[in-house]
Amino acid sequence: MHFEQFKCCIIAYPIKHRWNMGNEDKVKWIYSSKDNQELTERYDEWAKDYDSYLEREHSYKGPQLTAGFFTRYVPKTARVLDAGAGTGLMGEVLAKLGYSELVAIDLSDGMLEEARNKKVYKELRQMVLGEALDFADKSFDAVVSVGTFTMAHAPASSFDELIRITKTGGYIIFTLSAEAYEKSGFKEKFAALESTNKWKFMEKSKSQELSHGSGVEHQVWVFQL
Repeated sequence: MHFEQFKCCIIAYPIKHRWNMGNEDKVKWIYSSKDNQELTERYDEWAKDYDSYLEREHSYKGPQLTAGFFTRYVPKTARVLDAGAGTGLMGEVLAKLGYSELVAIDLSDGMLEEARNKKVYKELRQMVLGEALDFADKSFDAVVSVGTFTMAHAPASSFDELIRITKTGGYIIFTLSAEAYEKSGFKEKFAALESTNKWKFMEKSKSQELSHGSGVEHQVWVFQL
């Protein structure tokens, strides 16, 4: 995840007593992180309450929506990377659908520890999207990522490495916020990758909120290598 381009428009929150805030303030607190180290620390601290925040209070449907697309393209035997896995909500959904060869990466050890407790991943490793990933070329049949490509989170350049580690004919399926697509270089990156035959666009969903009342619309995108 990369934050340099967002420093001019974020809000700083004091470290002391930072959890004496409502849920909307928690989101702002995350997005106000000044660098990857601070972002990691904040996600580590939020990890134990993260699932309840998303599922109980905001009826989070990102994993279920993405799974509807994923199962149409990716066989159950596929080796799948959950990129930006967080607490493992996407992996939990895929496991219930019969996928067992799941690998998780995230920048936050705290989030990965919560994902580990779900017991659905073969491997969990701390890595940062936008940086070099410690996997060999063509390691995965598919990559899935939910809620990671949004404003002030993983950059469009992340797809260079995700393409490198995905097998020819494999799929990269992810959610992307409409605002990030327009303002954070994703539109241009997608066009460049298609024009150089790095991947082929398959389909995308309509724009909709992944969390009730968030006001942030996302789409599910499907590309094939």
